[in-house]
Amino acid sequence: MHIPDLGRRGEGWVVLQVAFIVLIALAGVPEPSWVGMAGAVTTGAGAALVVVGGLLAFLGSKALGTSFSPHPRPLDSARLVQTGIYASVRHPIYGGIILGAFGWGLFVASPLALLLSIGLVVVFWLKSLREEAWLGERYPAYEEYRRRTRRFLPRVI
Repeated sequence: MHIPDLGRRGEGWVVLQVAFIVLIALAGVPEPSWVGMAGAVTTGAGAALVVVGGLLAFLGSKALGTSFSPHPRPLDSARLVQTGIYASVRHPIYGGIILGAFGWGLFVASPLALLLSIGLVVVFWLKSLREEAWLGERYPAYEEYRRRTRRFLPRVI
């Protein structure tokens, strides 16, 4: 399957992800739809997902150091990071943002935010495929690394 570049460095993928993140945040502005026990449970679960997602994204960005870029095409100066959180997962920043998006939807009790979070997963899935094609072209060791690690979340997906 051919995934489009959407720009020399994949800038269009960044625009798409930012658009979804903004829409998800805005979808949480209306009054909560769930009340009572359901509201309490989803608020707690949502807060936990936001915290775990934030931690996962932080660990991913910290481990990348100067190789970090929001674009799917790696920087010319980038190195292939396979240590830290990257020993278990190839795209922890994407995974963390996904967890945070679903967590936000639960926290604010917004079905629309949850629906948009599914769209964000699709964007990150396609963006990660484009990114992995470029990483595979740049780093001979990438294919073996890809086979032994998960895409977004350690031990999950």
